[in-house]
Amino acid sequence: MMGDDYAAVKAARVSYGQGLKTPERDRALIFYLMEHGHETPFEHIVFTFHVKAPLFVARQWFRHRIGSFNEISQRYTEIKEEEFYIPENVRVNVPEDRQKAVPVEDEELLEKARSLMVKSFEDSYSTYKELLALGVARELARIVLPLSTYTQFYWTVNARSLMNFLNLRADSHAQWEIQQYAIAIARMFKEKCPWTYEAFTKYAYRGDLLEA
Repeated sequence: MMGDDYAAVKAARVSYGQGLKTPERDRALIFYLMEHGHETPFEHIVFTFHVKAPLFVARQWFRHRIGSFNEISQRYTEIKEEEFYIPENVRVNVPEDRQKAVPVEDEELLEKARSLMVKSFEDSYSTYKELLALGVARELARIVLPLSTYTQFYWTVNARSLMNFLNLRADSHAQWEIQQYAIAIARMFKEKCPWTYEAFTKYAYRGDLLEA
């Protein structure tokens, strides 16, 4: 991490050739900036996260373009058997809302769905290993692997873009799995930048999962 609440304060006050004042006035300035949509000072707070997530979550994440990503390469690394995401809950779509999915309460359906997923993961991984044993290059053998395969990446992002991520992903309309990552990131954001986080949840947050 580079910067904190005070970095945003200093960036805002440089317009007047001024810097930090008292904690009370500095906090009040952050709230004023957020309430009135003056968000560029928050670009001077920068985070770098090391993320491990299933491929389908990462592909949603990478749609957030204001940030820098570097991802592990499956051309150069072999996938480990345990690196598959198996959901604890299985959801079904709601006809009246294409973005919404709700967990099934039918335990038999839940176990059947999870069993099918696990079998598919095991079969694909077995095929992957057989292809590697035949001498097929990793860059080609990987195409049989499912979207549940875990990947890792570094994400460097400023606080302004991080707040946009939270608006879209810490929300019940987002897929449940990426919601969990957004909630975890929000906890770190709140810990490191408590004033900015409080002002964000009070004035700028458009989702429905986070609390001040």
